[in-house]
Amino acid sequence: MMAMSLDGFVARSDRTLDWLMKQPTEGEDHGFDDFQNSVDVIVMGSGSFRTLLGFDEWIYSRPVVVLSASMTDRDIPDRLKGRIEISAESPADLMTRFETLGYERIYVDGAALIRSFLAPGFIVDMKITLVPILIGNGIRLFGDLDRDIDLKLESVAEYPSGLVSLTYRLV
Repeated sequence: MMAMSLDGFVARSDRTLDWLMKQPTEGEDHGFDDFQNSVDVIVMGSGSFRTLLGFDEWIYSRPVVVLSASMTDRDIPDRLKGRIEISAESPADLMTRFETLGYERIYVDGAALIRSFLAPGFIVDMKITLVPILIGNGIRLFGDLDRDIDLKLESVAEYPSGLVSLTYRLV
């Protein structure tokens, strides 16, 4: 589940999400809690992790694995010890480990990380929420691809704020 500006960005170049936070969505249930409860584990990159550390509260209730070659357990704040794991595994090695743990549904968060899981076919479905704003530049959700990736639209949900959630299955 990723929020994306209408022009395809998930964050500004400096990783800030101010454009997302100013959207008038009070009282709307976009299904984040239900979605989070449907996954076994969350995987994110160090950039997403550092951005989320700037939030007033930690938004995830599921275990989180941060894929990073440069971070260590010392980078995890005390309040999140035991809920966050730092790993330098490749996506393939991580998916193999998750399979042995019995994890069936993995939520991958962060543009670069999504692309690294998308390329070898580890992502089977995507929920993307389009935010009605154009921010002009930043971090793209989808960058250059080696090949076309065909998608089948599974569902669409629209909200009074103008947000539109699209759920796709990869074919």
